[in-house]
Amino acid sequence: MDIFNIIDKFQQIDGDAAGRLEYASRRHFMNKIGTKLASAAIPTAFAAIVNKAFAQSPAAIDVLNYALKLEYLEDEFYKAGIAAANLIPASDKTIFVQIGKHESQHVAFLVKALGAKAEKMPTFDFTYGGAFGDVFTNYKTFVTVSSALEDTGVRAYKGQAGVLIPDPQILEYALQVHSVEARHAAVARRLAAALLGTPTMKGWITGKEGAVPAIYAGEDNMTQGGVNIQGLASKSDAAITEAFDEPLTKEAVLAIAGPFITG
Repeated sequence: MDIFNIIDKFQQIDGDAAGRLEYASRRHFMNKIGTKLASAAIPTAFAAIVNKAFAQSPAAIDVLNYALKLEYLEDEFYKAGIAAANLIPASDKTIFVQIGKHESQHVAFLVKALGAKAEKMPTFDFTYGGAFGDVFTNYKTFVTVSSALEDTGVRAYKGQAGVLIPDPQILEYALQVHSVEARHAAVARRLAAALLGTPTMKGWITGKEGAVPAIYAGEDNMTQGGVNIQGLASKSDAAITEAFDEPLTKEAVLAIAGPFITG
């Protein structure tokens, strides 16, 4: 990675970026890192500088705090589920422990990126206003909620990608998280399909599945890039919708997540 070229690109996008760095000159920047700093540590040190230069965009701050709220929700959900006695069977425990670790890392990353601008963690009602009253005593309910949260999270990150185009480094980080959330969703969906006896449910989304209508709204879209692809290559409508994931707006996501957030 050519750090100096990246800094030059930052300056082209944000004329004040270099001025917001703790040291403006390249010599000072290298002194700050230290000539004896192990190469493996450079990305971490550089990330701290990047945050100071780029996390000042109001749009980026808004998106990062929005993502942080969703990551708080998932992180606390898995912590509670893992801690619940006799909830997750031993055969699946490793899966949710690993997903939980990922969510905790996502929270830590976003909090560090936002610094003093990071919003505090809200309080949550994982029963969703009573709709999932047995979420931490009934494994089927737990997996159902896990699948719903992960599917929502994937679409939520996708919905904000366009907003982050002026902040390319933050967009890259968001996409790194997005792809991991998609893997979580695929695992949770397969577990739910086996546990709930719904073989039509796959690791990917087929049309507007209907279990929680708001989460899957628009997933039956047959127009991509302005082109109606219905019947493309003699494929069924279901197969076509599976090949494309749709975004959710921030407003739609917050409406879905709203009953989980109590304060």
